Amino acid sequence: MRTPLHALAEHGQSPWVDYLSRRFVRDGDLAELVERGLAGVTSNPTIFQGAIAEGDYYDDQLREVLATETDPKEVFLAIAREDIRYACDVLRPVFDRSKDTRDGWVSLEVDPQLANDTQATIDEAARLHRMIDRPNLFVKIPGTQAGLPAIEETIASGIPVNVTLLFSLERHRSAAEAYLRGLRRLRDNGGDLRSVTSVASFFVSRVDTEADRRLDAIGGHDEIKGTLAIANAKLAYRTYEELFTGADWEELAAAGASPQRCLWASTSTKNPQYSDVLYVEELIGPQTVNTMTRETLQDFQDHGRVAYTLERDVDEARRTFDRFAAAGVDYDDVTAVLEREGVDKFAASFQKLFDEITHKRDQLVRT
Repeated sequence: MRTPLHALAEHGQSPWVDYLSRRFVRDGDLAELVERGLAGVTSNPTIFQGAIAEGDYYDDQLREVLATETDPKEVFLAIAREDIRYACDVLRPVFDRSKDTRDGWVSLEVDPQLANDTQATIDEAARLHRMIDRPNLFVKIPGTQAGLPAIEETIASGIPVNVTLLFSLERHRSAAEAYLRGLRRLRDNGGDLRSVTSVASFFVSRVDTEADRRLDAIGGHDEIKGTLAIANAKLAYRTYEELFTGADWEELAAAGASPQRCLWASTSTKNPQYSDVLYVEELIGPQTVNTMTRETLQDFQDHGRVAYTLERDVDEARRTFDRFAAAGVDYDDVTAVLEREGVDKFAASFQKLFDEITHKRDQLVRT
């Protein structure tokens, strides 16, 4: 049966879900969504924290792991390994039939507490890659200043990377350039470019949340609220088109390289005054990914409209930047704050995850 997710794919966009839990993968919910056209999974510390906190689905494995391991991070990785591997296996048929390895990926994030430590991020990415041992694993690396050389080094090592927490056009360009440098190094060292790829997770709705908050503080300018995030993403896509065309790129592509697709992240609508599928409908275009929460995925399947929208009104997107500047909203500061807060929020979720594991351990000891 053809679904709206299939329609997205027909327009060149891969629908992924930003959710993972043992119940989700073991009870068949993920497999059912794959049948409906889902093509990938992303996860982050917040998602895992929520999954482990709900119910007793992990208790049996926790008892087993806690018999030999007490470090909460190692306990978490033992749990995550099982869920990620299972999800990779569910999506493996999608991966295998994607001739250019575009789809069928599952993402696992490096410890966000390492986001400002390049070497520790490199080491953690290699460790996760070995631990999961699946060809369709994306290791997520934050696109911070310290993360950029880690992205290059990880790609040069032949490990696929999902660059996460990208908010600004400058940082997105830098992440793409780091990917290209990594590809060249991999090629020059005799590596197989067909075995490695990347996506650039460009966060969307949070940009409007922060920009609108600043407009409210200034007063007025209601006519431009809810417009910066989509404009930002459209211009990021232009960067993608620029960097992954031309003679230099064609040389890498001839050697087996695939472009670093834009992945639209944070696409659930935060402002109830905006459409609940705004950040899906307005960013549909070829060679892109949209990773949605389960709720947004359901909303889009229920009433989403599919049309080529991503390349519409690019000049208007540029004018949107001018309007925000004229209103007194500093784009560079908006994106810098969002990157810093994003790292802090994921790090806090990781710590909360460790606390939840400790709490579960204490509960299991008493029972």
